[in-house]
Amino acid sequence: MTFWFLLVLGLVTYLMVQRIVAHNTRTPVWLLWLVLMTPALVWTVWVAIYGEKQPPSRPLILLMLWLIVICPPLFWLLFRLGRYSSKEFQTELPAPESPSANHPTAEPVPVHPIEPTEETQLRNCFPWSVYYIQNIEYRPQAVICRGQLRTTANNAYQQIKANIEAQFGDRFLLIFQEGNNNKPFFVLVPNTQAAKQANTSNPEQLTRPGLALLLLVATLITTTLVGAQNAVATLPPIWKLPSLAQTILSNPAVLLPGLPYALGLMTILGIHELGHYLTARFYKIRSTLPYFIPMPFFLGTFGAFIQMRSPIPNRKALFDVSIMGPIAGFIATLPVIIWGLAHSDIVPLNEKTGLLNPEALNPKYSILLALLSKLALGGALTPKSAIDLHPVAVAGFLGLIVTALNLMPVGQLDGGHIVHAMFGQRTAMVIGQIARLLLLLLSLIQAEFFLWAMILLFIPLIDEPALNDVTELDNKRDVLGLLMMALLLIIVLPLPQAIANWLQI
Repeated sequence: MTFWFLLVLGLVTYLMVQRIVAHNTRTPVWLLWLVLMTPALVWTVWVAIYGEKQPPSRPLILLMLWLIVICPPLFWLLFRLGRYSSKEFQTELPAPESPSANHPTAEPVPVHPIEPTEETQLRNCFPWSVYYIQNIEYRPQAVICRGQLRTTANNAYQQIKANIEAQFGDRFLLIFQEGNNNKPFFVLVPNTQAAKQANTSNPEQLTRPGLALLLLVATLITTTLVGAQNAVATLPPIWKLPSLAQTILSNPAVLLPGLPYALGLMTILGIHELGHYLTARFYKIRSTLPYFIPMPFFLGTFGAFIQMRSPIPNRKALFDVSIMGPIAGFIATLPVIIWGLAHSDIVPLNEKTGLLNPEALNPKYSILLALLSKLALGGALTPKSAIDLHPVAVAGFLGLIVTALNLMPVGQLDGGHIVHAMFGQRTAMVIGQIARLLLLLLSLIQAEFFLWAMILLFIPLIDEPALNDVTELDNKRDVLGLLMMALLLIIVLPLPQAIANWLQI
């Protein structure tokens, strides 16, 4: 009964966030939904462990009260960080399934794109030897030009884009997409960002270094606190806030054991987001600095994110920006987890051994984790061994989980962007749906994946298209994308018994 109530509540909450909030902020819908659902998820986990008949304990009640107090302000903060003014850059981009689907970085602008007398000028921008235009459809925020492609997609886009800019200046953004019949079409949308920049002497401040630094310091404090609570058994929990504050003020050194965990985790998350940020800067995509999300319980943070404030020019840029985060984060994770595993303790397997128990972790739940554990611990790791993770190893293990979650080929996750860039938006939606179902099936074998699978079910499959969403990637990027999907598999799949026997673990 509790499961079905949570499922209905989660679905209703997601639909409300999607319909009411999503169009006014760039913060991912799944993140806003997760913040709102945190109290319900915590309560459901407690009921699943202890049963519905056992009355809630005092610590649980205090934790629920704390969540009820902190989640609404956190939701508001995330909403405000991603919010944009109604005067900001707008466009309405047609998705492959519909010529009126909203672009995630846009809101409606009630204007007619061009005057009827300008249609001849528009047609002249499409040379018959490049793109033979057949008909023009007028929408309130877009002009859709359909016809026959006569050259390569990249050449057509570049030449027609130059013609549009020569004829109309910076009035329009040009989008190139594939339709349901696999025939590419062009869309002109008003470039209100250019009008905004022309009418103001104060350009929008994107980076906000003060806010980024404030969130960085706050997250360092919360992750250090969580790490110290895990390392020092006598440190009061967060729901005993007065006692906790008194203990810290009387002896600040009690927080020092939490620093290895905090620094390891924040280094991984920060380098992941810097990979996105620096690549976006390389492609001249307007983006914010990485913002950390502090939380005084659970992991100490809900992660970090950046916001991109301008359209992505092509699938190559979409691929590079998306893949550099997981690559950078994974490279940062490897030395952290190997060092942490080497300094972890070996404990016997017992009934509490599991994937999410850092005091008795069975490395065979993940192919990559098993290989790294054998590399770090050598012969000390046997088939009857589990690992009591060092705090740095906990941070590295969370780094693997973050990498795998981001690589899931669903919607606006990094993996969703990657498969979109590799195969196109329509094929990526099919891949995303298959990935959802496979993870749900895997959760029947590995229960720890169930919540993850449920979250993926609420993430929209459709991804924001690039301006030139037709030109395909080169072979090198396709191979790199497949390698990252292989990395996802060796993180989430359990170690086959044949390999376990060969490794003697």
